[in-house]
Amino acid sequence: MITFLEGKLDEKQLAHAVMNVGGVGYEVMIPLSSYDRLPDEGETCRLLTYHHITESDQRLFGFCTEDEREMFTRLLTISGVGPKLAISALSGLPVQELKAALANGDIKRISSISGIGKKTAERIIMELRDKFGSPHQLDAFAPVAASGGDSRMRDAALALTSLGHKPDDAAKMVKAAAGKLTSKTTVEDLIRMALTR
Repeated sequence: MITFLEGKLDEKQLAHAVMNVGGVGYEVMIPLSSYDRLPDEGETCRLLTYHHITESDQRLFGFCTEDEREMFTRLLTISGVGPKLAISALSGLPVQELKAALANGDIKRISSISGIGKKTAERIIMELRDKFGSPHQLDAFAPVAASGGDSRMRDAALALTSLGHKPDDAAKMVKAAAGKLTSKTTVEDLIRMALTR
């Protein structure tokens, strides 16, 4: 499985990019959200990837952030949503807006994405709503990380979410353990403290 590509950006288009990695050109399908973050052609860059393999085809999908890739892979778990539609969803709405629409059950917002009708939007919301919880819980840690401060709380909450905890619960667990934070506390320590409370 190809997890990421790092090399020279040979070409970038709205829907795809070509990465030159050690003399091998990889065509990678990308959402608009990632296109906006790509450097100029000829510069070095790193793309997180999802390697989609079927009996008749295989394609690489690329993302500039882990949030985009996570949303893409979660969308693929929905019946009737393939990689093209998942990429379209990420191109239609930024990840944070998509998460907010899911958490708020905003069918109209999600069905406004090209290729997604009302029934598919309802199915996406029904199956993914609990995966992201309140759009404000994990984001409460974002300003601290963005300002160059302590990002350990957000990292720990995201790690707990990836372990299967609901985002709301993960945020509460980390906040409860945060009272024991010291300058030497690692993200791993914080996760352990949150899990053992």
